[in-house]
Amino acid sequence: MAKVLSVNLGVPRPIEGKSGISAIDKRPVDHPVAVREPEPAAGGLAGDRICDKKNHGGPDQAVYAYAREDLDAWESELGVSLASGGFGENLTTLGVDVTGAEVGERWRVGPDLELQVTSPRIPCQVFAVWMERQGWVKTFTQRAIPGAYFKVITPGTVSAGDEITVVHRPGHGVTMGMTFRAITTEPELLPELLAADDLPEDLRAKITERLAK
Repeated sequence: MAKVLSVNLGVPRPIEGKSGISAIDKRPVDHPVAVREPEPAAGGLAGDRICDKKNHGGPDQAVYAYAREDLDAWESELGVSLASGGFGENLTTLGVDVTGAEVGERWRVGPDLELQVTSPRIPCQVFAVWMERQGWVKTFTQRAIPGAYFKVITPGTVSAGDEITVVHRPGHGVTMGMTFRAITTEPELLPELLAADDLPEDLRAKITERLAK
């Protein structure tokens, strides 16, 4: 059964980066959390925070999910222990291919919450500082296991242990991994991303602009 292994909320703290403060430090909680379309300076999860509003947050980045299986693979590669929430994800999942999810794919999480896949996470300097590893942005980019951002279709609550059901998969093949590679290391894939009708408008505009050059 695919499920939410942990629900993680951010703790704002000073950190080197554009905003000087970040909530990338996300810790598991042991209670149900309400999820809705985010308000300014807040994430989609009640109690979560967005500190760098220019580069993070908004309806298309309401929730960030990363697979426990991928964290485990990183543990082996890096030789360190990575707690759930260690990559700044709101939802640590088990038994579902997050990076293989397609743009527009919909998940039902628990009894009420429905989320839609929007875009992959692009690594930033704050992420590198948080990981305390030189060359982390390059390393993360080369591995191309970015996890996924979601927007909220139907508000609800989420708890550790909630079942995840993929209720809609568009079938166009534009996955998070493919989108990530197109944006970062394989620009020849950019035209293929436009096949995804649910591609966020700001991302579609950037792709169109890059293709026009």
